[in-house]
Amino acid sequence: MADAAQEEQETRGTKRTASEAGLSSERPRRIKPLAPEVVNKIAAGEIIVAPMHALKELIENSVDAGSTSIEILVKEGGLKLLQITDNGHGIDVDDLPILCERFTTSKLKEFEDLASIGTYGFRGEALASISHIAHLTVTTKTANSSCAWRAHYADGKLVPAKPGQSPKPKPTAGRGGTQITVEDLFYNVPTRRRAFRSANEEYAKILDIVGRYAIHCSGVAFSCKKHGDSGVSISTSAQSSTIDRIRQIYGSAVANELIDFNVEDRKRYGYRASGFVTNANYHVKRTTILLFINHRAVESSALRKAIEQTYAAFLPKGGHPFVYIDLEIEPHRVDVNVHPTKREVNFLHEDEIIEEICSAIRAQLAQVDSSRTFMTQTLLPGASPAAADRELDSDARRPGPSSSSSRPYEHNLVRTDSRMRKITSMLPAARSRFPSTPHPPKSTSEPTPNDQESPAAAADDDGMHYETTDREPVRIALTSVKNLRAQVRSAMHNGLTEMLATHTYVGLVDERRRIAAIQSGVKLYLVDYGMLGHEFFYQIGLTDFGNFGVLKLDPPPKLIDLLQLAVENERTSHQPSSTQGEEEEEEEVYRTAPTRIAQTLIDRRDMLDEYFSLSISPDGDLLTIPLLLKGYVPSLAKLPRFLLRLGPYVDWTTEEPCFRTFLRELAAFYTPEELPPPPPSTGSDQDGEGERDKKEEEEEDPLKERRVQLARMLEHVLFPAIRARMVATKSMLSGVVEVADLKGLYRVFERC
Repeated sequence: MADAAQEEQETRGTKRTASEAGLSSERPRRIKPLAPEVVNKIAAGEIIVAPMHALKELIENSVDAGSTSIEILVKEGGLKLLQITDNGHGIDVDDLPILCERFTTSKLKEFEDLASIGTYGFRGEALASISHIAHLTVTTKTANSSCAWRAHYADGKLVPAKPGQSPKPKPTAGRGGTQITVEDLFYNVPTRRRAFRSANEEYAKILDIVGRYAIHCSGVAFSCKKHGDSGVSISTSAQSSTIDRIRQIYGSAVANELIDFNVEDRKRYGYRASGFVTNANYHVKRTTILLFINHRAVESSALRKAIEQTYAAFLPKGGHPFVYIDLEIEPHRVDVNVHPTKREVNFLHEDEIIEEICSAIRAQLAQVDSSRTFMTQTLLPGASPAAADRELDSDARRPGPSSSSSRPYEHNLVRTDSRMRKITSMLPAARSRFPSTPHPPKSTSEPTPNDQESPAAAADDDGMHYETTDREPVRIALTSVKNLRAQVRSAMHNGLTEMLATHTYVGLVDERRRIAAIQSGVKLYLVDYGMLGHEFFYQIGLTDFGNFGVLKLDPPPKLIDLLQLAVENERTSHQPSSTQGEEEEEEEVYRTAPTRIAQTLIDRRDMLDEYFSLSISPDGDLLTIPLLLKGYVPSLAKLPRFLLRLGPYVDWTTEEPCFRTFLRELAAFYTPEELPPPPPSTGSDQDGEGERDKKEEEEEDPLKERRVQLARMLEHVLFPAIRARMVATKSMLSGVVEVADLKGLYRVFERC
């Protein structure tokens, strides 16, 4: 047993003496050069440690080649297949024979060039290293080439695609740019290949690398997907801004809390640093730092430690930030050739530069630290604080929750998949006679530059034509707007907000009373979507203040005509006064009101256009009205009354009351209107009478198209937006009524 244990220990790599290893110790051993293939494999092992390192080198080569689109395909975590396709300059066919030889590069000629290197790759080791540990195929086409060329490599040299063929590059069909295919990575290094635990883990590392470069490389579109999957894991467009890229890759929770910083010192330290960091409202369990020095993704333990110390004064214990830093330093101050994978760089005045960056971040955090968001105990809609305290006490005495993997009870199973059959499919067929897509009002619209198009909204634009402007978003720092936003946050009801954020739209119940049904968890609610819509559009007015889209009116109506129309409607619906003097006074008000209100709006048209996208010409033409939500069209029949109320119901004297009252009137204009019940159906079985009844029904219901349009907008635009952005306030509790509880119904049926 002892001999077997000793033998097993030796096979595990126990250090042995020279005599035990079979080497003579009587004379010194001679030094002999290693075989070239051994040298190349050792070098490859230093540069390509994992599939993510191979992909990083290939991405940098593609960006160096001037690509504006990079597509990545991965199979089994990159070990089976790693393919990258770009639309860059391509590789000249005459350079293909030496493409994968070591230290062949187009970016470096002399050692002194390292002091001014401005590209990602420069040593000519990436493709050579990959060719020694994988099967490498390169397909490339330059702009002046009539066709693409394909070449296969092994151990740094050209090899034939099949035995017996010529190893020279072959002409083939292909688009401009380069496609590099890496297959069977580490096929000849079994110990390295066995070290990888799972393909999913390696794919997650690949997505991290792709995400970092997708955020930093502006003007370059990135996409990454698994082989065989129909959808992509990462997809960014070339026109996306940095914040949009962060939102697509790391989520809205990060993007909504970002603040920018910028600091530089060209004279003393020769650097410029900029980027985005999260404010004190965001924190996670682990720090995420995206650091680029001279556009190269690197790591810095000193910078990480300094940033964590900076945030320690702003975040709760255990909280960590998200940080993206773009640091540009004069090339002669940086040594990029200190690590085989170029993961680390050395630069002069490191401590001083890090301190100035942290000071700039600290100043930005202190500037926006006037409000803080904290997690609180969730209350159910309508629950009192005392009931919540009793619930907390009872929860403390209950046993711990069961494992999340346990199978739920039947009375907890609910349908939330929108692709399944809906209750509206059981309605009478008479409703299906309405057209599926109504004609919108004659207007075009331009969303804001940062307007995010959701799939639901895109599918339900009702034929509207949208144009995206190149106007940069305006950052609003007005104290009055901040105060109004803080008032909404202070009135927030946590339980109702959570319910709306997780709800599923069921259907429209009553168009006249503006009631819709929604489901949250195992409960069914009836909600006043008029109340929800008014508060929601008011909040949009605050969050997008100064950055609204526009609805263009073509042709633009006269402001005075709309106001006179509104006055006539008010006059016909108003009860006459009892005395003759009061009647004369009211008549005078009706006569002069349109002119006075029109002049008030024309005098303030610059402010209205800048803050609210309400554009009025000097001659009194109404050119545009604000667009608050893409895919949602307000009732233009309410436009005259909206303009009329801007006169007496908006406080034009003080800034904060002016903004509040104007946004309230704008929200009332955007709130879905009440519609009368549809006329009863009068179908007939007689030939010819059915068609006549249908025509009569259409004449009796001129609001038919608006009904269909409103129902579609509620389901596909308004309620999805409420779920994503709504902050429910305590005043909205009266507009939400619970009508069914699946658990309670289950008990009723259980007793039957």
